[in-house]
Formats: sequence, C-alpha cells, structure tokens
Amino acid sequence: MKRTRASVLALLLVVSMVAMPLSAAGAVGTSPMTDHTDSVTGQSVPMSVTAQEDDDRPDDPTTTDTIGYVEGYWYDDDLPVDDRDDAVLEDDELDAVVYRSMARVEVIRERTFDREVDVDVRTREAVREETIADFEDVTEAERLHQNVRFEALFMVDRETDAVDEFAALYSDAVGGYYDPETEEIVVVSDSPETPELDEVILGHELLHALQDQYFDLESYERATRDQATAEEGLIEGDAVTVEREYAQRCEGEWDCVLPSGTPQQPPELNWGIYFTIFQPYDDGPAYVEYLYEQGGWDAVDAAFDEPPASASDVMYPEEDREPAEIEIEDRSSDRWERVEIEDGPDYASFGEGAMATMLAAGAFDDTGQSVVSTEEFLSFDFGGGIDEIHYSQPYTDGWNGDRLVTYTTDEATVDESGYVWETEWLDDGEAEQFVDGYLQLLEVNGGEPVDDRQDTVVIDDEDGFPGAYYVDHDDTTVTIVRAPSVDELEEIREGAAPDGEDTLEAGVSWQGQGESDEAGDEETDTDGEDDADASADDTDDTDTDTDELPGFGIGGALLAVLVGTLALALRRG
Repeated sequence: MKRTRASVLALLLVVSMVAMPLSAAGAVGTSPMTDHTDSVTGQSVPMSVTAQEDDDRPDDPTTTDTIGYVEGYWYDDDLPVDDRDDAVLEDDELDAVVYRSMARVEVIRERTFDREVDVDVRTREAVREETIADFEDVTEAERLHQNVRFEALFMVDRETDAVDEFAALYSDAVGGYYDPETEEIVVVSDSPETPELDEVILGHELLHALQDQYFDLESYERATRDQATAEEGLIEGDAVTVEREYAQRCEGEWDCVLPSGTPQQPPELNWGIYFTIFQPYDDGPAYVEYLYEQGGWDAVDAAFDEPPASASDVMYPEEDREPAEIEIEDRSSDRWERVEIEDGPDYASFGEGAMATMLAAGAFDDTGQSVVSTEEFLSFDFGGGIDEIHYSQPYTDGWNGDRLVTYTTDEATVDESGYVWETEWLDDGEAEQFVDGYLQLLEVNGGEPVDDRQDTVVIDDEDGFPGAYYVDHDDTTVTIVRAPSVDELEEIREGAAPDGEDTLEAGVSWQGQGESDEAGDEETDTDGEDDADASADDTDDTDTDTDELPGFGIGGALLAVLVGTLALALRRG
C-alpha cells in the first residue's frame, strides 16, 4: 500500500491507528445491539435486528437485499478453517472467511455491502518497510510543523522527532487498517513466517469499508487534531461498537478464525501521542451509543452527514457547544515568518482531549512528573486492565476552542522556532483553571518565572522543552507565546512579556520540580495557595508518586499493564 505524500500528511493529522481495548470504557457485550446475556449485568438484552433463520431465508438470496448473506456465505455458516488450531489461510480459504465476516458485519450493523472488499494479510515487517518509505516523503516544513506542535503539548522534546514517533507507532503497533484510497483492508500478522488472520480485527476494518461505501470516508477533511478526533469519534466509535459485538459473538455462538499466538508487545511508545490519538476509540463508542439511543442506527447514519465539530462534541453529546472562531494576526517579519504547509492548514487545533493528555502524559514517561496523576487519568478494572481513560479533566473541560500558529527563522529548525497558541474557554473561571494547570506543567518541566517580566517563564536549555513562555489571561481567552528567548517573545506576539511582575495567581510554588527522598520516591508537589476561583478538590491532589499506586508502578507493573492491555487491541482504522 503505497500512499502519496498528501495522504501521509493526513496520517500525521489523523493517525487513526489504534482501537479501543476490549476492556476499556465498558465491558465487551454492552453494545446497543446485543441479543444475548450481557456479560456484566447478566440480563438478556434484545437485539434490534434478527437475521433470517433457515426456514425464512429466500431460495435465491442474491435477488434480494438480504442481510447476512454475501457471495454464497451466510453469517452462521461453518467453514473447514474453524476447526484448525491456527489462522494461516490459503487464498480460497481467506475469501470464504472474508465473505462470512462481511455477512456477520451486516447482521450487526443492519446494512448490506454494495461490493466486495479486498483483504490482504501481511507481516509486520512488510508493513514496517512500507511505512518507513511513506514517511520519508514528508517535507521539512511538515516535519517542523509536527515537531513544534507536539513540543507545544510537551510530548516530543528537542531530542526526539515527532514524525519518527508516529512512524514507530504506525508500523510497530497497528493490527490492521482500511485504506479508502485503494479500498483495501490489510490485517497485520505478528507471525513472520506464516501470517495469521484475526477475524475480530477483520470485522472492525470491514465496518470501515462498509462506512466508506455509504458515506465516503475520504470526504472528511480531518485537517486538525481536534477535527480528526471529532470525526474519528464517530467513525471509530461505530467500528468499535461493532467490533465489541463481533468479539462477544466469537466467544459464544460464532466460530471465528483467530490467531493462535499472542500479539507482539510494541516497543517503547510515546504515551502522550498514543493517548492523544487513542481518544476516538475511548470516547467514540459512548457517543455512538448516545446516538443509537436517540434513534437507532438511523441516527448514527445521520451523524455521518453532519459529523461532530470538536472532540468536546463527542465527549459531551448531550451538550450543544459551538467552538469559538479564532483568528491570530500574522506577525511575520524579516526575522520571523509563519510556517506554511503546502497540503494542509498553517495552524493546529488540539481540542480538549489532547490538552488533557498534555497535562497527564508526563506520568507515563521516565520522570513520572505530571499535573494530572495516573489515578486521575486512568481507571483499572479488577483484572488489572484499563477500564477507562478520563479525557475530561477539571483543568480542560471548559475548552471552547484553540488555535496554534508556528513561526521560524531562516534556520527552519525547532531550536529557531516559536508559536502563538490562543485558547478560548466557556467562562473566566474555566480559563483560570487552565492557566493553573498550564503553569504547573511549566513548573514540573523546569520552568522558572522571570523576575522583571510579567507572566513570563523560562525553561533552561538543558531541559527537554527549553525556551521562554508568556501566558496571558484575558477574560475567557488564554494566549501562550513561546520563543527561544524572552526578548524574542515580543517579536512573535506584540505586547508579549512586558516589564512588570506576575499577575497570574495559581497553585504553583516555583520551588523545584520534585526531589527524591531517602526511600527513592519521586514526587512533584504542585500544591500552593488555592486560586479563589479554582476547585481545590480538583487541583490539590497532583502528587505523582507512582510507588504509592496500588500494585502499579510506572517503572514496572503499570507499564506492563498499559503495553499488555493495549497491545491486545491495537488497531488502525
């Protein structure tokens, strides 16, 4: 699957390469169309559509729009491969499994396929080689834009390349994908000599092919992180809902073709990027369930005509939020020029979920230092798996829009770059909450206030995110300006870093970023005087001493749980 450079850029913006772990955000079998005993409640849940029983099936199903029958195969047919211990298939066997799987997706989703779908099973090494070749086509401007964006989120430091991080995630962690450009599904196998099929992954990706046939997935713009998260919340929420039902039926009335081994554990992941791109798979199913409750699959289908506008729409479907329109004046000069991208917008918009992840991501790296602790960001089930990811956080749940523009000098490097990041909030109190969390983020990353400059913080060159940061809070607007030095802040944003004293009151101490005690515990104390409008209950408990987590330490068990749980369900769609 060779992509054009433009579609690679789309991957950088969308990167929809992972799906919800089956244990996350609700147990398998709680989808809105189950017709059997719920694995959690034990109650029988009626299914919304009943596939035709043998006596009711037409003599010639090819002449009717029959749900559950594709190219000579019914959804409940037995296949010779069902009795095998492995999932290594010959071409004719693969065709039979694909047709039966298409019929099964039709039964769950109550729609028929218009045409066949090409499916290929490839080794991970083959996918890795293709991915590396694809990402080599990224232009220097695109690479710079990605690095500045994810440095702004404190997820990629100066020693790391964001494009390489994406390539590693895409090539080493995906379990399958559907390419709307070629209308092809690829299922990735971790068995290099004898590639095996995973029918549950196949069902997930076939649902994307079905979506594409009805709704044209290439028509969705997904130009920014927030827009991608919103639209993918619908697209992936639909697919994960079907996947969950498919997986439960494979545990019950359906015989399914599943790999004999366990998926490989991916290499070290950039958890900040991972959780950012993972949000549609976590929040999307609940969004689709909300739509389904309003009007069944017809309501879900209607949403494809008017998809959600922001990640917040997916997170809070019962609310009617209209993100603010943000325009940032161009301050290009002889030295500083705004970065322009040939095949995409010259700005970024992260959205609420990515900004919440920004405050939590540090809990999963080597330092373990963050504003939002592991316990606040993740919930675990009794089996030790991830039960839920909390993208709604008090610091960011008042999000009402954001836009970041990048500036660079003739050097066109991250070292010689800056940005203006303007954010809008529902009210002044919500804006103040975000300022509180962001100042704590600067502090845990080595930031120190500048004595003679108003609301300005500097992170030294030896730290991962060096530069000067100016934070301006004006009613519902919070503007962040970053430049290599304090004096250059004003060159990028007029009026930035004026002479004077700090005016921002927040729960930060500026007294260090955590010190190891005699027991070796690593702590980040971000408590300080409570802001009058901040919620003490929400912001005081920001101690990230991971050794105190019940049974989970970032250096050991927790990382194993994250890798193990998520690796079992890594998808791309």
